[in-house]
Amino acid sequence: MMKGKVCMVTGANQGMGKAASLELAKLGATVIMVCRNERSGREAQKEIKRQSGNDSVELMIADLASQQSVRSMVQDFDSKFDKLHVLVNNAGGLFADKQSLLNEDGVEMNIAVNHLGSFLLTNLLLDKLIASKSGRIVNFSSMVMSKTLNMKTYKGEETAAPMKMYGQSKLAMIMSGYALVRRLEGTGVTVNALHPGFVKTESAMKSIPKFLRPVIGLFALSPEQGTKTAIYLVTSPELEGVTGKYYVNSKEKPSVPVSYDESKQESVWSYSAKLTGLA
Repeated sequence: MMKGKVCMVTGANQGMGKAASLELAKLGATVIMVCRNERSGREAQKEIKRQSGNDSVELMIADLASQQSVRSMVQDFDSKFDKLHVLVNNAGGLFADKQSLLNEDGVEMNIAVNHLGSFLLTNLLLDKLIASKSGRIVNFSSMVMSKTLNMKTYKGEETAAPMKMYGQSKLAMIMSGYALVRRLEGTGVTVNALHPGFVKTESAMKSIPKFLRPVIGLFALSPEQGTKTAIYLVTSPELEGVTGKYYVNSKEKPSVPVSYDESKQESVWSYSAKLTGLA
């Protein structure tokens, strides 16, 4: 089904990124695993090759908290591939307590990793996605995205609790995705987002009180279950040309009302471009 297609998945050494990489490899795609940690990335790469029987699984190293790291990885990709058919922006996390600081680029960590890293990566890869003539960009957003937009939190001008910053980052991701749809009109490249459900990952478990984790963990989805919607968005023939949508359980759903405000989408896009040096 995916033979001959090049698919990049971020955060691919564990959780949903690893599950998505394995499924795409089983379907015959050339999979580019983007991981922050080379050692765990190598281990996951070997496992995916073995389980899928597909040797076309490559590892590229990038820390989405570092814009320079993202740029370096894209240079590596550009030197080896002339097209990209699928980009799955999965990597992310909840940065709480002492971790919730500004990164090396002066941006709050939840915004830096969950939004700006993917924003920069996506923009740097647009030429390769357009060259594929029917590229698909799939963004892992979340049902806990904020209902109001506050860009003053991006560089610490105003502060918010880590979970609220996580919500801001997921709102920024989906709003910039909607803005990107307009910029890609006529190229054949689609941009869609999803909520994977409550999946038992490290970040998800951090978001709930410790005393509830054993109970919640019993009902949480596995990474494999959490990637079903993403794989649907990547592979479904019926979604050819469908863009600017948000999905839950492989069905189109509305995102929060503020996310559809085009003027605010453009504000998020412009500020994100400024913060990533793309403006």
